[in-house]
Amino acid sequence: MEVVRVAEAGAASGPASTGEADTRERKEIMANSIKLSVRGLSAWYGDRKVLHGVNLEVGAKAITAIIGPSGCGKSTLIRCLNRMHEVVPGARVEGSVYVDGADIYAPGVDPVVVRRRIGMVFQRPTPFPTMSIFDNVASGLRLGGRLPKSQLAERVEQALRAAALWDEVKDRLNAPATALSGGQQQRLCIARALAVDPEVLLLDEPTSALDPAATARIEDLITELKQRYTIVIVTHNMQQAARVADRTAFFLNGELIEYGPTSEIFTRPRDKRTEDYITGRFG
Repeated sequence: MEVVRVAEAGAASGPASTGEADTRERKEIMANSIKLSVRGLSAWYGDRKVLHGVNLEVGAKAITAIIGPSGCGKSTLIRCLNRMHEVVPGARVEGSVYVDGADIYAPGVDPVVVRRRIGMVFQRPTPFPTMSIFDNVASGLRLGGRLPKSQLAERVEQALRAAALWDEVKDRLNAPATALSGGQQQRLCIARALAVDPEVLLLDEPTSALDPAATARIEDLITELKQRYTIVIVTHNMQQAARVADRTAFFLNGELIEYGPTSEIFTRPRDKRTEDYITGRFG
């Protein structure tokens, strides 16, 4: 995967100016409680460009929803936020993604470390099928280093409690993860992401395969989790975005069309394309 660094227009070249720009970026972001800052982000799969110069800031400990029709670049965007995009052969990125003012695409940054800080939950529940409930949650902790057995068990319990699953599974932690219902499996995947103590949680249509009751549980959980984590959720369900998100971004054809407080996006959109989408004229 190729990462192309693009200089800011009008910026001087050379290490000194780059360092000064990074310092200004960090100060600006920290002063405004911005957790993620996307600057000039474009992405390709081979020769196909799927994101076009996206600029977006995500507030700390808030829920940001990404909406838009299929193929608009929503999932690609969040995969770029933790460098999952680059695992696809032929994928390419230009631009910057800052976390607390530090560019995760800067030379020397380990993508594995990035993915520990920025966890991800996918559209369909993806528990490891050959592992128990306990081992699913413990897997990331074991990969990250050695923990005493007692501390490992404590971290697993904390993650399951955070995902509102502990009371349902505490007496069967050694049971196969696949024995859980779909909604429970998705909460297990959230627990697995939380176990390594990330700062940001990315959710790619996390309830699209779930029934209404399980969806409601996940939405309640997401709302609780924002007290500790910065959350970005991709959703096709505009009612869901309206229920859970503090801010909403509307994408179309790989471009960010409109971004603002969720209540304004859904009641007073500034762009006609946003209005047409949320009123069902297309998508």
